[in-house]
Parts: sequence; structure tokens; C-alpha cells
Amino acid sequence: MMELTRKGEYAIRGVIYLAQIPPGTVALISEIAEATDVPQTFLAKILQSFAKIGIVKSFRGAGGGFILGRHPSRITLREVVEAVEGPIMPNRCLLGSGTCERDNICGVHPVWRKVQERVAETLDAVTLEELAATTKL
Repeated sequence: MMELTRKGEYAIRGVIYLAQIPPGTVALISEIAEATDVPQTFLAKILQSFAKIGIVKSFRGAGGGFILGRHPSRITLREVVEAVEGPIMPNRCLLGSGTCERDNICGVHPVWRKVQERVAETLDAVTLEELAATTKL
């Protein structure tokens, strides 16, 4: 079963919050954690990992905190989910050729591939900008 972990859920809440505040406003980790009901230390780790890949920018010291790394219309839900959860994988047989000894003869393999593609397409079609406009944190 494909299920978003708590870490994935927290990550989504955190970046939606950043998309909802005025552009360029640096948000303190304590402020984001309180507004999203996410443990501060857990959220800090998630956002630091996002800073390494450009989803957010982090600022240290007095006045430090986080902002989105680019406009929310240019960040997809898939990018956020995969940054935390890894590639969308409904079944291990999609990991690559040879992972499953039956991948050449299995009729279910193409179905899993189609599920993977549809989920990816759906998540790619949703931006943080859209989520920020429709989500009440």
C-alpha cells in the first residue's frame, strides 16, 4: 500500500505554510511548527533537508528561519513528497530490471507502472501555490 508517512505529512504542512505567508517573509522554525502543529525538531530536520535541494532557503542567526526556495507555482506536490518519501513506488518490481525474477513474464508489472505514472502525474499537476490557496492550517 502506498501511504504517506507522518514525515511526508509534516513536510507538506510546513511548505504550505511557507507558501501562505507574504513572499520574502522569513519564518522562524518555532512559528512554522506552531502554525502547522508539527514538532519543531522534526520540522527543522525536514526543512534543512529541503534547503539542500532548493525547495526552501534557510537563514541562520538573528532573523534566521526559512522561506520557499522559489515561487510556489514552481514547486509541485510530487517534488515535496519525493524529497521526503523517495520515488513513488507502488511495488518493488518497479525498482529496476532484475529486481523481480518475474518482471519479464508478469502481467501485473505494466499495471503497477501505470499506477506509478498516474500518481506521479496527479502530484505533478498540483503546485504549492494551489495548495496554499485552498488549505486552512
